[in-house]
Amino acid sequence: MTEKQITAATANDAIKKLYETAFPEDEQIPWTDLLRLIDQMSLDFTAYYDGEDFVGFTIVYPRKTFNWYWYFAVREELRGNGKGQQILTQLIEKYKGKTCVLDMESPYQEPCPNPEQRKRRHGFYLRNGFRDTNVFRSYNDLTMTVMMMGPGTFTLQDWDDITNELKKFWWPEELKEK
Repeated sequence: MTEKQITAATANDAIKKLYETAFPEDEQIPWTDLLRLIDQMSLDFTAYYDGEDFVGFTIVYPRKTFNWYWYFAVREELRGNGKGQQILTQLIEKYKGKTCVLDMESPYQEPCPNPEQRKRRHGFYLRNGFRDTNVFRSYNDLTMTVMMMGPGTFTLQDWDDITNELKKFWWPEELKEK
């Protein structure tokens, strides 16, 4: 699988379509804002290809204390055949030796519209060396859980720190933290 670094100028319609369909709308930063953030926040926005075929993308926010795996998506018709595993393996290798954190829709939130999907995703990350930190944050009606790989711990203070960093660049007024 080959990688291509994405900038605001090279982001294309296939990447945008996957972004807008892979994540619930309330988890998305508006596309134009996301493109602006690529440079402002020095995001590692990478697209993955199998030959010429676009497979998926990742967006990582590299930080001093940990790298935040912000977005990870594989085209729907390619899910379940190892492509996501290949991408995650490459991503883990890229950030080898560094603590990495991700947040995902909590598999413990009840009720929720997609419990089986959340459980499968949680299991996927556990099988790949992440651990559940038991740190949760709710926004509107969505509860997120934090998983991490590497040394250290993750606390609500860490969550607040990264949220405050993001707020320097972008934050919707209607998003209410609980």
